Amino acid sequence: MEPVRNLKLSDAIADHLEQLILEGALRPGERLAAERELAEKLEVSRPSLREALEKLQRRGLIETNRTGTCVTQFMAPLTEPLAAMMQANEQALLDYLEYRGLVEGEAARLAAVRATEPEREALKACLDKMRTAHAKDDPTDEAEADADLHMLIYEGSHNLVMLHIMRAFSDMLRHGVFYNRHQLYTHPGAREDLLKQHLDIGEAVLARDPAAAGEAASRHMVATAETLRAIREEQTRVARALRRMGRSEFVAS
Repeated sequence: MEPVRNLKLSDAIADHLEQLILEGALRPGERLAAERELAEKLEVSRPSLREALEKLQRRGLIETNRTGTCVTQFMAPLTEPLAAMMQANEQALLDYLEYRGLVEGEAARLAAVRATEPEREALKACLDKMRTAHAKDDPTDEAEADADLHMLIYEGSHNLVMLHIMRAFSDMLRHGVFYNRHQLYTHPGAREDLLKQHLDIGEAVLARDPAAAGEAASRHMVATAETLRAIREEQTRVARALRRMGRSEFVAS
């Protein structure tokens, strides 16, 4: 039989913090509390905490720089080269939307069943934020609330693989890898439709209606794909018109 071993305190601290990172309680890019404060919160000695942080640093989960100790962007080795390739590929947007169409419905269904009361409260607050931004005619805040809503639903799904993959994709989307959310919100007529779609998703999750939540999320992705296709077609027409108008620059006089 294997002997029973007690974990060293530093190992227990490292495992606890790693679990927080895995569960999404500590997010990539977030700065940890100062060493003294963190040791007090965890009720451990600073030497034990320091040893635990060194273990996490060796695992590639945290890093220390001039601003303090932060959770690393541990998905970056995958997402950064992927983003570089996808930005130059026309098919990438279609494939991304197809993937989102598969995932969004299931995430919403799971969230309708699994979301805890604190997560439901956060979702309610996000829906209120969307209504406020919409009433102010503020597409920037509205687009930000859009991204937040989807992340809250991924968190409410309580599927850790889905959470980390979709958070990585969300970060890529925030940087305009697939499309520009602000551009989506400034497309004529899109804001009203997007608000209704998001409210339908959020309210179905809050009503604990997995079928309605999944259907609303799937409809939202189909509508988003159609709007983005219309934006691209319009951009293509404008670019073609500008080339025709500027043709004299390339023709001998």
